[in-house]
Amino acid sequence: MLTYKGAIAHIAIKVIIVTGTNAFKNASLIMQKIINAIACISFVLTLGSITSVYFGYKYITSPKGQEKIKKQILNELKGSMPNLINKELPKFTQPALPTKPKTKLSI
Repeated sequence: MLTYKGAIAHIAIKVIIVTGTNAFKNASLIMQKIINAIACISFVLTLGSITSVYFGYKYITSPKGQEKIKKQILNELKGSMPNLINKELPKFTQPALPTKPKTKLSI
């Protein structure tokens, strides 16, 4: 069918849509949604990791956090070595290196 609008002639074209083409289009849209969902999840996980590292660093470098960590370490050391920390120096000690016995020279 030929129609005229002004000076330009238009021919009506009938488009045949194949069932396979529609299935491919639907499948590609589903894959695009899946890929977008995976990208969003990846972004959220990355953002969470970066945030936790940042706040962990801030906690460790703060004076309050350092004191808390020191107290925990000292409590664990006291629990694992209760007898060694509170003892005084032993009553009998030997020299650090053995020395030669003193001998007199006789002529």
